[in-house]
Amino acid sequence: MSINFQSSTKLRSEFLRVLVERGFIQQCTDLEALDSWLSAGIGTAYNGFDLTADSLHVGHLIPIMMLRWFQKTGNRPIALMGGATTRLGDPSFRDTSRPLLSEAQIARNLASIKRIFERFLTFGDGPTSALMVNNADWLSSLKYLDFLRDVGPHFSVNRMLTSESVRQRLEREQSLSLLEFNYMVMQGYDFHVLAEMHGCRLQLGGSDQWGNILSGVEFGRRAGGRTLFGLTAPLLTTSSGAKMGKSASGAVWLNADRLSPYEFWQFWRNTEDSDVGRFMRLFTELPLDEIARLDALQGAEANVAKKVLADEVTRLCHGADAAGEASETSRRMFEEGETADGLPTVRVSGAALQDGMPLPDALVMSGLAKSKSEGRRLVLGGGVRVNSRAVLDETMQLGYADMRDGVIRLSVGRKRHVLLQPEP
Repeated sequence: MSINFQSSTKLRSEFLRVLVERGFIQQCTDLEALDSWLSAGIGTAYNGFDLTADSLHVGHLIPIMMLRWFQKTGNRPIALMGGATTRLGDPSFRDTSRPLLSEAQIARNLASIKRIFERFLTFGDGPTSALMVNNADWLSSLKYLDFLRDVGPHFSVNRMLTSESVRQRLEREQSLSLLEFNYMVMQGYDFHVLAEMHGCRLQLGGSDQWGNILSGVEFGRRAGGRTLFGLTAPLLTTSSGAKMGKSASGAVWLNADRLSPYEFWQFWRNTEDSDVGRFMRLFTELPLDEIARLDALQGAEANVAKKVLADEVTRLCHGADAAGEASETSRRMFEEGETADGLPTVRVSGAALQDGMPLPDALVMSGLAKSKSEGRRLVLGGGVRVNSRAVLDETMQLGYADMRDGVIRLSVGRKRHVLLQPEP
């Protein structure tokens, strides 16, 4: 049926009203029936997260916020850890296969990622307390022949081949292994198991998961006679259409040991003017009328809204203390010109500093430039400062003589700063 995701006036479910008003919904299998189910009592929904790294990144924030809103509106969220499916690799919208990880690597990643969810969800024994489960608990013990007999008849290869993620890979004549092709079946089976074990009837995810989610909904109907639902959010892009999620030093990780709270705060502070209101609706819990007021600020006042955005997202992800420290660090940097301990720090070889490290090399190592040639252009263009002093000499070499209080501060423009610290 045709669904107007711009209006929430006819929805009875508080969760769905919040999602529509804040711009979370891209696709839904049956919004009317889902609204009716959620309005009848406490619902259970899940979102899956593979364990391909020891941290999630900002691209995962939308599904995490969906789970958070699900709990805040009186429902029970499940964070499904893909301990087993990580061993396969999701082919969705990827050109190549993911590298296969060992069980020890997956276990380390799981332990690290669990810390993120403790910031966003409330776990416990209550009816709306969040659950964290691992699909390795049921997938790893399956017997292959039994699984093929019991599950295989419910999946159509013809249907699977029409999935957008699979179709794109085949049209580009890029290899798609049997291992990856099974991912859709595994995800559908996860939904079936969670429905049986926990009464879970809703799967949330990004729009790149739509094909996998539909397979799970169909499998639930065929194998269990259940009506299951799928709901996806748009993938994260800026207003210019660029994929969002990269900072000066790489991916915008959610774990503080991968990306400092200060650098995380700066990422949101540097949001384009046209994206501030949308990101506030998606990534903060500010009231919509307050977001509208901040989004209407123009000129220099728009920076106030960007700081609020950075404060709020950093508070959710790293806590109020870390957000306050990052904001104060930024204020001292830009308003008082002080050196700040909260800046991202990059370790450099003491021997390299002893011999002299070319400035373009240091810019690349610190993540302030993508290549040495870009680093040289930044220097010649007057955009680079060493310890707050402008440098125009592309042949400059950094050494111990440039250290101040044990570090060398590199800056590109007014907003990007890194501390170089020699290895002990």
